[in-house]
Amino acid sequence: MDATTATATQKFIGQEGRFGARNYQPVPVVVERARDCLVWDVEGREYIDMMSAYSAVSHGHLHPRLVAAVQRQLQQVAVTSRAYHGTTLGPFLEKLCTVAGFDRALPMNTGAEAVETAIKCARRWGHLVKGIADGEQQILVARGNFHGRTSTIIGFSTEADYRAGFGPFAPGFRHFDFGDMDSVRAATTASTCAVLIEPIQGEAGVILPPAGFFRELREWCTRNDVLLIDDEVQAGLGRTGRWFAFEHEGIRPDALVLGKALGGGVLPVSAFLADRAVMDVFNPGSHGSTFGGNALAAAVGLEALLVIEDEDLVARSAALGEHMLGRLRGVMQAAAPLIRDVRGRGLWAGVDIDPAHASARELVERLAERGVLSKETHETVIRFAPPLTITRDLIDRAVDIFQEVAMRKHRELALAGPVSANPRVEAVVPAA
Repeated sequence: MDATTATATQKFIGQEGRFGARNYQPVPVVVERARDCLVWDVEGREYIDMMSAYSAVSHGHLHPRLVAAVQRQLQQVAVTSRAYHGTTLGPFLEKLCTVAGFDRALPMNTGAEAVETAIKCARRWGHLVKGIADGEQQILVARGNFHGRTSTIIGFSTEADYRAGFGPFAPGFRHFDFGDMDSVRAATTASTCAVLIEPIQGEAGVILPPAGFFRELREWCTRNDVLLIDDEVQAGLGRTGRWFAFEHEGIRPDALVLGKALGGGVLPVSAFLADRAVMDVFNPGSHGSTFGGNALAAAVGLEALLVIEDEDLVARSAALGEHMLGRLRGVMQAAAPLIRDVRGRGLWAGVDIDPAHASARELVERLAERGVLSKETHETVIRFAPPLTITRDLIDRAVDIFQEVAMRKHRELALAGPVSANPRVEAVVPAA
């Protein structure tokens, strides 16, 4: 790094620090440009993107078809508000409903807005359809959840840092333990109208529920006339090796929340989906968004769905995800006891670092120094969630670098435990 480029890096980081709110702690990399699965910083250094903006860039950076869709629509019209009809929203909603298998979709912008839409829908359904007195409706949420950052949503978070100083919070939420049906039943009251849940808890550390939990939860919700609302803002649209994570257990929720990848990595696009019996509790004036479903967003959303379909990104995620998880489990075995666990599904993995030996943040920064971008969560977990367009070769390059970083830390600490003599730790196939 010469003086000029070093000054450029410091300048941009310094500007953000001086003029921006300090609500983020980014990895010290200044991204200048990106293409597909590669990113370059202001020094011209190349990185493999193993985060894809928390699944928002599942199609890879600046996918040519998505860029073309933006350019075409920008020659026509971008935003008119929902005061008028348009030529892009209908086709987008039809395709989205067809892919997801629901009657209706309500478009919004960010994932948190779509979750807020789900909350409003569940409460109104609980009142109008289930007959719960207005103001008494209760929604069950899992401990360790992450559904966004609005004041309502953080009010039912169980993370102290997300809540501290932001009260008072809205009532109407009760907690259960993720993956525990006894806990769900214990949290239930006569005023319960819905369960809002992630199929995999991403922010909590890529936590998977026990096998069969969602089938049992689906059956319980049906028996008790409770809506099952599935938040797949991160997990949906191919991330887990299926179009939607709920498909892994062969169930269908009553409502679905989507976002991130729906915008193709170029715009914020989200949606709340449900059948008529649930969605029709909304009437004109009961909910809306100036930008939700705008012409540009709808054009991008439609093309994002078509690209996933045409390029078979779901099957790609399943196959390459199995390879990535196997490679990471191989590193875990070689670097024991530095790594406690590797969890994941599809192209989504959480590598759990033992805090007695290292912080996830330290290893994330070492990875960035070696040309691999990832991000920590909860101080102990490194997340790997590359674009679904990634190649096997890029996965291997990234995991090889992670292996080198982990083994170097293992040597620095003089840890006891197995250390592979092979230059590459090969995939470990999990037991069936």
